[in-house]
Amino acid sequence: MRRYPGLWWRLFRLSFRARPGVAVAALTCRLLSLVTVPATGLALSWAVNASGAGLRSTALVGAAAAALAYTLNATVEGVGHGLGLVVVDRTGLLLLEPEILGEICGIDGLDHLERSDYLDRVSTLDRAAWGLVAAAWNALDSLVNLARLGIVLALLGTVTPYLTLLLVFAAVPLWFDVRGRRVLTRTELATAEDDRLQRHLFDLATRAAPGGEIRVAGAASDLVRRQARAWRNVHDARFRAQLVSAAWRAGAWTVFTLGFAGALALVILRADRAQGTVGDVVLAVSVATTVRGLVQQTVAKSAQTAESGVLVEPYLWLRRYAAEARGGEAGHRAAPRRLTDGISLVDLTYRYPGTGRNALDGVTVHLPAGSVTAVVGEYGSGKTTLVKLLCGFHRPDGGRILVDGVDLAGLDTRGWWRRMAVAFQDFGRYQAPFREAVGLGEPGDLADDDRIRAAVRAAGADDLLDRLPQGLSTPLGRDFGGVELSEGQWQKTALARACMRRSPLLFVLDEPTASLDAPSERAVFDRYLRRARDAAGDAGAITLIVSHRFATVADADLILVLDGGRLAEAGNHDELIAAGGRYAALHAVSTRGYATTSGPPPPATPAR
Repeated sequence: MRRYPGLWWRLFRLSFRARPGVAVAALTCRLLSLVTVPATGLALSWAVNASGAGLRSTALVGAAAAALAYTLNATVEGVGHGLGLVVVDRTGLLLLEPEILGEICGIDGLDHLERSDYLDRVSTLDRAAWGLVAAAWNALDSLVNLARLGIVLALLGTVTPYLTLLLVFAAVPLWFDVRGRRVLTRTELATAEDDRLQRHLFDLATRAAPGGEIRVAGAASDLVRRQARAWRNVHDARFRAQLVSAAWRAGAWTVFTLGFAGALALVILRADRAQGTVGDVVLAVSVATTVRGLVQQTVAKSAQTAESGVLVEPYLWLRRYAAEARGGEAGHRAAPRRLTDGISLVDLTYRYPGTGRNALDGVTVHLPAGSVTAVVGEYGSGKTTLVKLLCGFHRPDGGRILVDGVDLAGLDTRGWWRRMAVAFQDFGRYQAPFREAVGLGEPGDLADDDRIRAAVRAAGADDLLDRLPQGLSTPLGRDFGGVELSEGQWQKTALARACMRRSPLLFVLDEPTASLDAPSERAVFDRYLRRARDAAGDAGAITLIVSHRFATVADADLILVLDGGRLAEAGNHDELIAAGGRYAALHAVSTRGYATTSGPPPPATPAR
């Protein structure tokens, strides 16, 4: 809680930056509310006492003042609340939400995206910006209500000092409620993983992509049971926490009610003994009734502020995590303008957290500048892990990656990314106009249609562009009413996106043709080999092609064969075939399968 005031102050500054005039008006309304309640009570007391003394004109003035103060109080509360919502909307959605997304996307590497504690907190922050800003204004409202409560109790003290004891009874509900809300906050965080799981299962059951597989496999009922079980775990734990919190609140209001009743009885007894005036009774009753409302508002606002801990804690954790990531051992050296020697892997080792074996184990090899290097191996051999390390998404657990003799860890990560072009196996399906789905490969060229068309040609996706009804402006994706592409067409779009980057030092094609047919696959590899030769002359670029299909990478300058995370063989195609090792055996198997799938169909068997 000690960190919260600094966060709230920052969110207030954002609010006044988002809508300064409205924010000032909202704050002014809250300050005016400090005097309207006591003014109403004093005016009523004045009117009653003047009436009892026969001062009719004075009594009328007091009654009019009471009515004016009451009206002003209702007005400033209603208007202030409405203006506050306007400020919260604009600040949360237009300033804080982009900031949260920026923090998430601004963390270098991918390690955090594979950590359950990170994912639990990020899932809590989904669409949480509005709630965070609202929490800051709720905290302000709590302070204003506490100040109003103090003024009102001071006013009651003028009737009898004993009435100030209501402050003690007013503080009890606040303390009790904070205890109850802590239980809710802890439970929200404890159940975040189950909540994320049930939402994931819901998405699986309702999305088109896995829909066919689920139906054919008959897995729907199992998914429903799993989703229901995860949701039940969340619901039961949070329901128990709600019961505990309700018990704390019930005890708090019992204590306050007893104190409130005793205070009213004391004032009436004093008036009956001629120790006070009728105006004192009216003042005490009206203001004490307001005390109950103020306490209720204070508790409600404090409760809403405490509830925001479910959002504030993950938000502060994210900011701290992002700051530590930025302030860690990230390099600051600029990437070279061109490669002259190449990239060397020296005893490279990496293990994913929570696994029992190395995904890469002691890999040592040199990738010459200007070369086309193919990485082959069976599924799970470490190919994609090698790509992630070369891209700087993970830091190796052992060994080094040297770029022209400089440790990759010492290079500025974002500068290195700007000198890369990538087409990953898990490519993005951007549901946006085709122009943007391709142009995002180089955001600076998004408005350059000629550059985008050149990238489409380089990827061999001209036929796809020709079929789109609105050309480059065609929206893609069924979710937003666009044109739905086949898996192969989405992959061609991703390949075109990779071709947007000019003169990359490292061009990565990670299983770039997994969704294409055999002829298209061969054409893509031929095209990219030619492109690689051109890039090699411009910047000494290394083209890295990852594939589990041995038959399509024979023209590469260097072929790395991975097996169980280790480098089993390295050399060109002829050398590896002559060696008669693992590559030769797997190449023979792959070639037979390739010939079977791409050759003419077998003769039909006569019907019997």
